[in-house]
Amino acid sequence: MQDAIERAVSTMWQRYDEPLSLDAMAHSAFLSRFYFSRSFRSVTGTSPGRFLSAIRLYQAKKLLLETELSVTDIAYGVGYNSPGTFISRFSRSVGLPPARYRCLVRRGLPQLGPAGPAVPPRPAVIRGRLTVPSADTPVKVYVGVFYSPIVQGRPPSCDVLGGSGEYRLSEVPPGTWHLRAAAIRAAADGPQPPGRRLLAVAASGPVTVTSGVCLTVDLTLHETGALDLPILVALPGLDGCGGPGRRLAAAEGQRRSG
Repeated sequence: MQDAIERAVSTMWQRYDEPLSLDAMAHSAFLSRFYFSRSFRSVTGTSPGRFLSAIRLYQAKKLLLETELSVTDIAYGVGYNSPGTFISRFSRSVGLPPARYRCLVRRGLPQLGPAGPAVPPRPAVIRGRLTVPSADTPVKVYVGVFYSPIVQGRPPSCDVLGGSGEYRLSEVPPGTWHLRAAAIRAAADGPQPPGRRLLAVAASGPVTVTSGVCLTVDLTLHETGALDLPILVALPGLDGCGGPGRRLAAAEGQRRSG
């Protein structure tokens, strides 16, 4: 079954700029429409439509950073029929409108604080050991909680590490969350690709927490594969989040002011 879903995902990556229907995706997997939809969600954790949308927005991010195409041209180029719909979905998923995302990333993307529901008087805490595959380049590891399996928007709680170690997500609102972690190449050539190349990911959840609880969840990152969802969150903007002693950007700010 995984091979069938991988064929469908490969079709999405190859034909994301087309009006790809559910029937066409199911056909590429050699499955009926109903069985394909159910199997796809079981294997990937999300629907075919949302996976395709994530691919389109991921490609839009690349075009914004690597070309001078207008936002309208990019919208049509990644399969949207309406620039307005594209801008709305991009803003909701990435956390910034496309034009502002392009501008800020090219300028270094200043810190963007985590956004989310109001924090209750006794928030939950999720912590654990985060293990990153060995790499021949420095990395930054971002871990956070998200309301859906797709990594999008800015998480209500996140942490940033310089490699394997203990992470801590404080001020997690009560509810059901998906834990996601991503290791990014922390090269000296800046935030744009390939300087921020995604190296490894990890996922856990859904996890349900209640007010005041402290939950331990260990995460082991693996090299990205065909079935891993594209990362939509503007990851460099999370450099200012995390617990005491692990807020890398905050620590840098303290050093400069000291």
